Amino acid sequence: MSSLHLYDTLTRTTAPFKPIKKDEASIYLCGATVQAPPHIGHVRSGVNFDILRRWLTKSGYNVTFIRNVTDIDDKILHKAVHEEMPWWAVAMKYERAFADAYSALNVMPPTYEPRATGHVTQMIELMQKLIERGAAYAPGNGDVYLEVRKLTSYLTLSRQKLDDLLPAADADETYKKDPRDFALWKAAKPGDPSWPTPWGAGRPGWHLECSAMAHTYLGEAFDIHGGGLDLVFPHHENEIAQSEAAGYPFAKLWMHNAWVTASGEKMSKSLGNSLQVAELLKSVRGIELRWYLGGAHYRSMLEFSMGALEESATAFRRIESFLQRSVEILGTEPTPVINAAFTDAMNDDLAVPTALAGISESLRLGNTAITDGDKKAIAQHANEIRGALEVLGCDPFDSVFAQSGATDLTAALDGTIKLALEQRTAARERKDFAASDAIRDGLAALGISIEDTAQGPRWSITSNATPTEGSK
Repeated sequence: MSSLHLYDTLTRTTAPFKPIKKDEASIYLCGATVQAPPHIGHVRSGVNFDILRRWLTKSGYNVTFIRNVTDIDDKILHKAVHEEMPWWAVAMKYERAFADAYSALNVMPPTYEPRATGHVTQMIELMQKLIERGAAYAPGNGDVYLEVRKLTSYLTLSRQKLDDLLPAADADETYKKDPRDFALWKAAKPGDPSWPTPWGAGRPGWHLECSAMAHTYLGEAFDIHGGGLDLVFPHHENEIAQSEAAGYPFAKLWMHNAWVTASGEKMSKSLGNSLQVAELLKSVRGIELRWYLGGAHYRSMLEFSMGALEESATAFRRIESFLQRSVEILGTEPTPVINAAFTDAMNDDLAVPTALAGISESLRLGNTAITDGDKKAIAQHANEIRGALEVLGCDPFDSVFAQSGATDLTAALDGTIKLALEQRTAARERKDFAASDAIRDGLAALGISIEDTAQGPRWSITSNATPTEGSK
């Protein structure tokens, strides 16, 4: 059996995963800055790293997974003014929105989910150490800066040159020794929230937060630091700088997921092309949106379109249909099994597209087995498909996707459609093909597709289905 290999942004190489502690894996994922509803660019990171976590767990590792919440930030303060709400109420509002989105997409809750505002003490301790070691300075205005030219190494992750950098536009440059020095702490402004420190009241800089929280929950060194590709610089670069300057080894491996794009541009609120999760879930189910977001390789850009999303959802429904038919034939739910091909794909830097090709082949063989009446083969392929879906977080038998009241509604819908199908069958038997086609086309117009099988007609929900000419 192959061993897990992962791509490291720092070294630009794929290498075997070797945890610091045997059979344990520690992960820190940069979470949300809670100042707006989540769009699919945000939750792609959540889905990608949830797949990593599930695969590590399936591979026998005891995983500690930390995902932070940035609940104090310039953007949050600006949104508070715009929405005429207290800053903390804005943060709480959108933190709940993110939690709802993660839940809808079956992203497992982290082991711990620390908030920045709950770890100011740890931030002060880290700044004190940096000042004592000569890596940071407090010019007396309430700010604290990291002196980048004092660092023995900097920009190792992004591989930029210090003199090519633009000034760090995070604070007034008046008190900086170098415009590229970045703020660890920002002096209080009138009306803004603040916390007391030995250098004056203020609030934390963005980069300081994550280093302090990572050290608190994972120690001086941990296995994997993850986040979106856009965080490589300045955020992750500055995390490394301040942590190493304090004497901490910090993250052993750096992993970054690529963006969701629309018309070739990064999905973002600033571009005005963001698609909120809550809106998309009006068109597709959570399991279908997760299938779409998790289906591309995590390091590949994902060009979003509604057409692609609907096509992906339809493909997933075919998999569901096969699993449902297997239950009807075998009388029991499939038992999750991980086959060698899926293992090899996932161990190859989470090569989900390769894994999906294997699922497609199992689906083809499974449907052939149904036609042939080969129950042993049906069970084998159903078990392997469910095993793969479980790791990908898209197991249709998972209770997470059984929303309140959904079971009763599905049963009612199934009964109603079966009545219509009985009428269609009766019409076909008396050779009233006009009536038969009218029933089929009426169901199609409602987004219900009909498949005639050896076991009788079956139905499934499709996206924006339209009536079509059918054979008699």
